[in-house]
Amino acid sequence: MTAYDQNRFPSAIAEFMTEGQRLERSGQRESARGQYHQALYALPAAEGEVASTIIRRIARSYIDEGRFDVALDCLTAALAVGEAHDAIGAVAHVHNTMAMAHVLRGDLDQAEWLYARALSDATAAKDEHLQAMIAQNRGIIASMRGDLEAALDHYASSLVTYRSAGMRGHLGSVLNNMGLVYTQLGRLDEAQAAYDEALTHCDATGDTAHRLLALINSTEIWLARGDLDRAAALCERVLHESTEVGDQRALAETYKHLGVIARMHGTFGDAERHLATAYENAMQREDLLLAAETVREQAELYEQMGKNRETLQALSLSHKLFTKLRARRNLADLERRVSRLETRFYDIVGRWAQTIESKDAYTLGHCERVAEYACALARDVGFDDITMFWFRIGAVLHDVGKIVVPSEILNKPGAFTEAERLIMERHAAAGSELLRDIEFPWDILPMVRGHHERWDGRGYPDRLAGEEIALSARIVCVADVFDALTTDRPYRRAFTREQALAMMAADCGKMFDPDLFPRFERVIRTSDVYRGPIDEPIALAS
Repeated sequence: MTAYDQNRFPSAIAEFMTEGQRLERSGQRESARGQYHQALYALPAAEGEVASTIIRRIARSYIDEGRFDVALDCLTAALAVGEAHDAIGAVAHVHNTMAMAHVLRGDLDQAEWLYARALSDATAAKDEHLQAMIAQNRGIIASMRGDLEAALDHYASSLVTYRSAGMRGHLGSVLNNMGLVYTQLGRLDEAQAAYDEALTHCDATGDTAHRLLALINSTEIWLARGDLDRAAALCERVLHESTEVGDQRALAETYKHLGVIARMHGTFGDAERHLATAYENAMQREDLLLAAETVREQAELYEQMGKNRETLQALSLSHKLFTKLRARRNLADLERRVSRLETRFYDIVGRWAQTIESKDAYTLGHCERVAEYACALARDVGFDDITMFWFRIGAVLHDVGKIVVPSEILNKPGAFTEAERLIMERHAAAGSELLRDIEFPWDILPMVRGHHERWDGRGYPDRLAGEEIALSARIVCVADVFDALTTDRPYRRAFTREQALAMMAADCGKMFDPDLFPRFERVIRTSDVYRGPIDEPIALAS
């Protein structure tokens, strides 16, 4: 291995470094660090540039394990040593490695600043090899930001330099990156060719880590082609090899793919187990993108299993992770991912509400109508667009607790007995309990629990009064009663809009927030949200 020859390193140090790099490439990072530490201890004090290089290699092994805080501490030390000895080449390499850590952690702006510093130093040091590495790394950022053609240009530039310089040890990494971009572009044959060449170079150089990534990444090609058996065989191969060397990153990716394949085969128990393993691994390594993707796959699984609550729980967690990533990374497709996720979320909520409503023949469509009325009022109150989306989710789910109410009570044509009334009133608290463990991005639980509370404190389940009741619940209360009055019930025909509003006006300040109800009257009369019979009052002759 030429990187650590005796022209740059004393012979004993070169041996430690060469063995450390071999161990690192085979995935044995802790053993590699042992070699690097021995090299550091054996190094004469005057060899500042070499010391900076050794510390940087230690940091790189921590980065590959997802231990970014430890890695950045090491890199800070390596930078200080390099600067103290005016080793501009070593400083350039440290900045490049620091940037890599920030990319993986999600801070692309900081990474780009560091890459610019690294490139300036590498150019001053006339280090063409490092310039090629920086080009490759800038390709990764371009890919993350959605500029796939620019990413390919950066990768191609670095590939030319690596090949001309005989740096075969770097070819597997850049070709793997190119395979990912080709797959995203749907250029599957080119992706497979890139992975095949990557595997050839990785095998020749003993680069186990990138070899495993090339193998697991190529699974996407077989999934895209619908060849589940080929994809599964490839995953099992990677699972065996990555387990042997303890490569956690490859293991996490493999378990995610195995979960998807098991779900597509209909073996839901295996799918659930594999995806849970992938998620736990990703979170331990701070790989939020993989964690978010894995939880999204779990949501698809739970939906196929008919588990509405678990589906919403997974969708909510995925949304939380993607939103966190959106705040930290300028990933081009994150907006599209979050938008698709929200659409999916609303579809699941709507279907769940319809399932619950189907128990009550007289209230089909009630949840959607209440959501329409409530959202019209909330918009008038001044809720912003982001809040409005999650408010609508809560409004659609406001009666989810009716799942605990027997159908014979829901459909009873006459008045409830005292015992039946108590069972019916249980649904508000039951709904909030049912949704309690779902981490919604906005707090919808007060809407679900409190939509039968009254302004005068005589409602249920908690007998809250006035502004003790959440504003969102007060809004849903008005909308809920209005829809109940303007739709047919087992014991009466629907009231018209004007009849319903007149009846509700008598309860303003008792059941309803006295500031909200006049707003609701105006919204219902002036907007097109209500589409039932109007029955305007007839003007009397004077």
